[in-house]
Amino acid sequence: MTKANKWVCLLMLLLVLRLRAEELQGPTADTTGSSTGLGTGTGTATPTLPGEPSTQAEADEVSTAETESRVPAESNERKAAKPKDTTEFATRSKVMPSALLERLWTDSLMRQQKLKAEIARIEEQRQPTVVSEQTPEQIEAQTMYENAMDMLAKPRTDKRVAFTLLKKAAAFNHLKARAELAWAVLLGHWMDFDFNHAADEFESLVNEGVPEAHMGLGFLYSAGVGGKNVSQPLALIHYGLAALGDNTLAQMAMGYRYLYGINVPISCEKALIHYKRVAKKVASKITFANGPIVQRVRLLDELENPGSHETEIVDYYQLLADKGDVQSQVGLGQLYYQGGKAIQQDHQKALEYFTQAANAGNAIGFAFLGKLYLEGSEQIKADNDTALKYFLKASEMGDPVGQSGLGLMYLKGLGVPKDTIKALSYFTQAADQGWVDGQLQLGNMYFTGNGVKADYKLALKYFNLATQSGHVLAYYNLGVMNAYGMGMLRSCPAAVEFFKTVSERGRWTSRLMHAYSDYKKNRVDEAYMQYSLMAEVGYEVAQSNAAFLLDREEVHVFNDRHEELIRAFYYWKRAAGQGYSAAQVKLGDYYYYGWGTATDFETAAALYRKASEQQYNAQAMFNLGYMHEQGLGMKKDWHLAKRLYDLAAETNSDAKVPVAIALFKLQMLAKIESIKESPYRFIFYMDENIAANWDLYMITVLTLLLGIIMYMRRPFQQPDQPAVAPADDLAAAPVNLAPVGAEAAPVAGAEAVVRAPPAAAAVPQAAPAPSTSAAASATAASNANATPEGASSSTTAAPDGANVNTLGPTD
Repeated sequence: MTKANKWVCLLMLLLVLRLRAEELQGPTADTTGSSTGLGTGTGTATPTLPGEPSTQAEADEVSTAETESRVPAESNERKAAKPKDTTEFATRSKVMPSALLERLWTDSLMRQQKLKAEIARIEEQRQPTVVSEQTPEQIEAQTMYENAMDMLAKPRTDKRVAFTLLKKAAAFNHLKARAELAWAVLLGHWMDFDFNHAADEFESLVNEGVPEAHMGLGFLYSAGVGGKNVSQPLALIHYGLAALGDNTLAQMAMGYRYLYGINVPISCEKALIHYKRVAKKVASKITFANGPIVQRVRLLDELENPGSHETEIVDYYQLLADKGDVQSQVGLGQLYYQGGKAIQQDHQKALEYFTQAANAGNAIGFAFLGKLYLEGSEQIKADNDTALKYFLKASEMGDPVGQSGLGLMYLKGLGVPKDTIKALSYFTQAADQGWVDGQLQLGNMYFTGNGVKADYKLALKYFNLATQSGHVLAYYNLGVMNAYGMGMLRSCPAAVEFFKTVSERGRWTSRLMHAYSDYKKNRVDEAYMQYSLMAEVGYEVAQSNAAFLLDREEVHVFNDRHEELIRAFYYWKRAAGQGYSAAQVKLGDYYYYGWGTATDFETAAALYRKASEQQYNAQAMFNLGYMHEQGLGMKKDWHLAKRLYDLAAETNSDAKVPVAIALFKLQMLAKIESIKESPYRFIFYMDENIAANWDLYMITVLTLLLGIIMYMRRPFQQPDQPAVAPADDLAAAPVNLAPVGAEAAPVAGAEAVVRAPPAAAAVPQAAPAPSTSAAASATAASNANATPEGASSSTTAAPDGANVNTLGPTD
C-alpha cells in the first residue's frame, strides 16, 4: 500500500503540473478533457469538498464556463476590439479553482481504486500463509526468554539465573535467546569471552533474519574481532538490515553515521528518521520520575582530576542521617530514589529515609513519598489515595514537588476527578518556583491545548526551562517542535540533536555503568568491548573511554600496538567531532607525533586552537604556544607563544610550573638572539676557524685546565711560630685581676698559678691597650693561660714591645 500511495502522489503531481501549464496558456486553451473528469462515470458518489459546487446555480456556472471554453479561439484583433465583460471574467476566475480541485479529487479516487484492484489481484495469486501453532516446547522457551529478559532489565536481580534461563531457552532453538547468549560471550558480560562462537552464532541467526544477529555481525565487522577483518561497508549493510528490523542500537548507529557522515554521505533527514524512532521509544517509557540518572564517567578526566570517593560521601551522610539530620535523610532518599554512581536505585531505602524526614515535618519528604506511592515499583505498591494525602501535605507547606504532583493527579484523574483548571493552577505554582515537572506539564498543556488555548510560544518557553534541568520529555517535545516547525521555523539539525539526547537516555545506557564497574574491577578487556559497542552507536563518553584504554596499552584483545593506535586514533577523532575538548587535544597529539596516522603539524595546531578557543583548554593553549615558539605548522612568533603560555597559567593553576620553565627558556632564546644582533655576534660565527684548527684550541684549553689544577693543588705554608721555652723554666706571669678597661697593678717578683673560670675559656677577653710594660705582661699572661676548670698552664711574659695578641698554634 505504501508503493501505491507513492504512485498516486507522483501521478497527482504530474497532473497538477499539466493543469498549471494549461492554465498558463490562457483562458482559450482546450479544456475538453476536463468535462470528462467532472462526470460520475465511476459509479461512485464523490464527497463534497471545500470550494466544490454544491448548488444548482454554481453547477450552471461551471457548465457555462466549460461551454465557453470549447468555443474556437478568436483572433487577437477581435479580442481587443471586443469590450471585456468584467462580471463574466470574475465569475470564471471564481469557478475555475473549484473545477480544478474536483477534477484532481476524481482522478485520485480513480487511480486509488485501480491500485486497490491490482493489489487485491496480486494478493489472490499468493499462496495463503499457513500459521502453525506453537509447540509446548516453543511456548516454554518463549516463557523462559521473557522471564530472563525481565530479570536482566531489573537492577537488583540475580543475572546468573537469567542466563541459565536463556541457555534453557536456546536449547529449544529459541532464536532471540541464542542471540542474547552470543552477545554475552562477545562482551564478556556474565560469561567468558568467545569471539569465534559469537561470530558463528550471528552468521547462523542472520540466515533466519534475526535483527539482533545483524547488529552483532555489523559490530564484529566494525571492531575487527571474532576472526573478521575490519570492513565498514559490510558493517553498514548489517546495521541497515538490523535497523529495518527495529533494532534500537542499530537505529542509533545508523542515525549517528548519517549525522556525521561516517562511511555515508551526511544526511540530516535520514539521521532524523532513525533518531526520532528511538526517541519515541524512550519517551514512551518515561514516568513521573524523569527516568534513571545516567552516569557518564570519562576515564581521562577522572585520571587528571581525581575527586573524592562517592562511597565515603554516602557513608558520611549515612552517619548524619542516623543522628537525625533531616537534610541528610532527604539527600539519601533522593540518591536511593534515582540511583547514582556510588549506589544503586533502591525505592525501599528511599521510602525509609523520606519517611524519617516526613516524620520530622519536612515538606520534601512528604512530596517524595507522594511520588513513590503515585508511581509504584517492585517494592512499593502504587496507591493513589496515599499519594494524594502526602501531596496535599507538601502542597500546604508550599513545596513545588507536591504542587506538581497534585496537578498531575487532577490532570489525569488519578484518585480525583479530572480538573484541568486545578491542574493548571498547581502546575503554575510549581513552575513559578522553578520545579522542572511543573514547567514540563505546563508546556504540555499549552502544546496540546489541554484545558487551555494552544500556544506554541508559551509551550516553547516552558520546554526550554525544563531542559535546563535535563528533563527527557522536554528534550523530546522540543525535538518534535523543531522537526515539524511548530511555533518556530523548522530546523532539522536542532531536532536531531534533541532526539539524539533523548535516545542516549534509554535503559541501554546502563551498559556504560557496567563497563565502568568492570574497569574498576580490573576487567579491562570486558570494559573495552562494552565501551566499543556504545561508541558504535554514538556515545561520546564511550568513544573517549575506549580510546583511553587503547592509548594506555591496557587492552589485550589485539596483539599489534600499531593496530591499537589506529583504533585509538579513530575513537579520539569521533569523540573530538562531538566537541570533547580533551579528545581534541589527544587527537592533536596523535597528529603531532604521528601515532596511528601520518604526522601533520598543521592539523595538530588547528585542533589545539579549536580546543583552546571553544573550551579554554589549558593543555591546548600550552601546546599551541610551544608550536608558535618552534614554528611547527605555523609561523614562528615568540610574542604570541608567550601570550599563550600566560593564558594557560591563568586558565589552570596546575600549569604554572611548566609555564614558568617555558617562559625562562623563551627568555634565554631571546637573549641569544639579541647577542646575535649585537657587536659580539662574531662568537656565533667562529665555527669555521674552530673546525680548521681544532687541535690547537684543544691543546690551549687543556693547558689552561692543567695550570688551574696545579694552582689549586699547591701546598699550604704555615706562618713562622715563636719559640716556646720548656715548662720548667717558665716564670710565673703576674696575674692581673683588674676589670677590663682598667690598668693592671704590677706584681713584681711574685709567682702565681692562674685558674681561669669556665667562662673565661669559652669567651676570652681582649686585652686593653697597655700603658706600661708590666700591664702588658700581666694581660698577656692572663689571656694565654686561660684554660678549662681543673687545668692549668703557664707561659712567659711577653717582652716589652711585643705583640701580645699573637696566638700559638694550639690556640
